[in-house]
Amino acid sequence: MAQGSDSNDTSYKSPSPGSRSSDDVKKVMRREKNRIAAQKSRMRQTQKADSLHLESENLEKENAALRKEVKQLTEEAKYLSSVLSSHEPLCTSQGAQTPELLYPPLHSSYHQHIAVPHYQH
Repeated sequence: MAQGSDSNDTSYKSPSPGSRSSDDVKKVMRREKNRIAAQKSRMRQTQKADSLHLESENLEKENAALRKEVKQLTEEAKYLSSVLSSHEPLCTSQGAQTPELLYPPLHSSYHQHIAVPHYQH
């Protein structure tokens, strides 16, 4: 008989039935844990996408409301400007106060010379 065809050759050992089933169990457990982890990951990803979608919708609504408010305020500013423009000639033609007195500056130096009464208790 040839040396390589000997059935008692111990250079390659097949795993024993006990270790094979242990490896199979570990493999199945690892796959199950991986399946559960992947499922959780997909669920988190879906929840995050849903959350971002809702946030996007809310921001779009807020943006539309702000644009509407800007439009209204712009129209109001135009109206008030036209009222002021039509009123100014009446004020200056009647010899009324100069624009500086009609519209006093808002900075603090303007108010420094105004006398404020002080009361004693």
